[in-house]
Amino acid sequence: MKKGLITCVECEEYPCERYARRDWGTDQLSRTAEKSLSNIEESGMEDWLKEQKRRQLLLESLLIDYNEGRSMSFYCLAAMLMSPELIEKAMGELKERIVDGQINSSNVKGKAKALKEIIQDLAQEHDIELKLKKL
Repeated sequence: MKKGLITCVECEEYPCERYARRDWGTDQLSRTAEKSLSNIEESGMEDWLKEQKRRQLLLESLLIDYNEGRSMSFYCLAAMLMSPELIEKAMGELKERIVDGQINSSNVKGKAKALKEIIQDLAQEHDIELKLKKL
């Protein structure tokens, strides 16, 4: 915030030499940060913030409805790295399984396990790695 700006995208010099030299790394979090700047540049801060709010609401739903006490980190990572559309697709698929009687709606552990598998499958289909790296 040296120039009083919130993001690099707001600077008239963006993308500058310093930005180009930055080592974004190869991990998911670094690529997500770089992609966020690109999305802000493309669609504007207001639309990007709307998407972040949508992610937040989806994450809250995941934590309230499908967290058996061990899935918080996984859901947080999924909500950050996956598009809201993919998260909604996973939740929809789980609801279909519940309606079909494949999963008991009152079994929180069963719902969490099934949803995590669905999310993981969708992530793999879209080349998204949902693993926390140990420090």
